[in-house]
Amino acid sequence: MATGLREGMASIAQKGLLQPKETLSETKPKNNSLYIGIPKEISFQENRIALTPLSVALLINNGHKVIIEAGAGTGANFSDRDYSEQGAIITYHKKEIFDADIIVKIAPPTFEEIALMHKGQTLISALQMGNLNETYLKALLDKKINALCFEQLRDEGNVLSVVRAMSEIVGATSIFIAAEYLSNVTGGKGLMLGGFTGVPPTEVVILGAGTVGEYAARTALSLGAEVKVFDSSIYRLRRLQNNLGSRVFTSVMQPIVLGKAITTCDVVIGAIRATHGRSPCIIMEETVSRMKPNSVVIDVSIDQGGCFETSEVTNHKDPVFRKYDVIHYCVPNIASRVPRTASYALTNIFTPILVDIGDMGGLMNVVWNRPGIREALYTYQGHLTSKDLANMFNLPFKDIELLVVSNQ
Repeated sequence: MATGLREGMASIAQKGLLQPKETLSETKPKNNSLYIGIPKEISFQENRIALTPLSVALLINNGHKVIIEAGAGTGANFSDRDYSEQGAIITYHKKEIFDADIIVKIAPPTFEEIALMHKGQTLISALQMGNLNETYLKALLDKKINALCFEQLRDEGNVLSVVRAMSEIVGATSIFIAAEYLSNVTGGKGLMLGGFTGVPPTEVVILGAGTVGEYAARTALSLGAEVKVFDSSIYRLRRLQNNLGSRVFTSVMQPIVLGKAITTCDVVIGAIRATHGRSPCIIMEETVSRMKPNSVVIDVSIDQGGCFETSEVTNHKDPVFRKYDVIHYCVPNIASRVPRTASYALTNIFTPILVDIGDMGGLMNVVWNRPGIREALYTYQGHLTSKDLANMFNLPFKDIELLVVSNQ
């Protein structure tokens, strides 16, 4: 019996050897290569570019293809050769740029540029709510463009990353602009911002304790100026004090205190932002008329209407005007004054997003995994996914989270 058992087991083992075995076979990696287009900005005095040459090199090393319109980086002092040496394709034909799967630019596309785009394309650009109209949105929806508004991009800390970066640059730059217009060369008082032994420092008043105000205060203090910051929010004033790490004069918007500070200072930085719509007009014309001759007003809020009653929009070629013998600088796009620095800041935000789109297998997977990017998506596959825009223009709204789930 034992012999029969052994023979039975041997037979089973022999049959096991005859079973088909799995064999290793070569598998092809999933192709997540992106085709990225960078058009030349045609918006007035827009000198920034979305990707720097080193970021282009990183994307190409990750297996992606980048095509750039000739001269796109000139405003930021990046030559076509800088990009071509990193592997980018340079073209003089705008149509070739808009054949790419992903378009990354600074200003919103014009209607002519939208006409060149194809269905299902991804667009990363500014939205500029103040200039937005229903026709523009419908043009994107008709083309089923997947559009990301970079002003709404949030990082892991839920901070508006592009807005924060540009505000830091604008805040610091506004002080350097003020210093320039205080000098004799530009018809100013002939003053330096910094105080020296035996010489009292210049007085700088900053309206607004947000990011622009904080970096303006930080820069002015580092140059030795006497700084006063006004804001309607105690929380923002306290946060600014903590972030600066030093005691600085702060006050809520008390009319008497504010009026006295304005009429005795040398520089006023207007950095009050509106949550929705127009920025509040804080400084009336009568107050400006009592300011010291040749003092300087930098109205950073001019893109939202300005916070000085005397403000009028200017540009980089003709940036200032005088009213009541007060120098007014009211250029909306201050970051374009330092376009290379601003471009570096932008590329640090856009490059990781593009890498993630490639690594994760498409935009939808990134939107699924990154809530900060999901909130910035305002059109997707012909649907308007921003509730604010839908309410503004009375258009149908589709919840992006439902669209994301249906695509998983």
